[in-house]
Amino acid sequence: MLVLAGLLGQVQAAEYATKPEAEAMVRKGLNYLKANGRDKTYAEIDKRDGQFVDRDLYLVVYGMDGVVRAHGANPRMIGKNLMELKDVDGKSFIRERVALAQKKAPFWQDYKFTNPVTGKIEPKSMYCVPDDDLILCGGIYLK
Repeated sequence: MLVLAGLLGQVQAAEYATKPEAEAMVRKGLNYLKANGRDKTYAEIDKRDGQFVDRDLYLVVYGMDGVVRAHGANPRMIGKNLMELKDVDGKSFIRERVALAQKKAPFWQDYKFTNPVTGKIEPKSMYCVPDDDLILCGGIYLK
């Protein structure tokens, strides 16, 4: 019975991305950006069935102005300035994200957001890497 419970836990955990997977996805996105330029990278990130979407993990690219350049889960966000967007707790997470990115170092940021797999608002942790005037991010939903 314990073996079955352990296997069930592993299967459930495999449904959700992990912090190392998010960091690896962001690095992969940065490498793709360096090799292919912005337009091709944005188009690839925007593909829901592309290489930058894995279960509940997807990439998002923001400008330092808070405008979404690419979004792997919600194409309606592309081109929108989300600087004033707040989560359900009132946290201005995009404003905070831009401020953190201005320090030019990778970082993790916690907030609440709609999980595209479950459709529910859940705690999320986003890994972001500033690159020039862009912020490339990939996040995990915390269970």
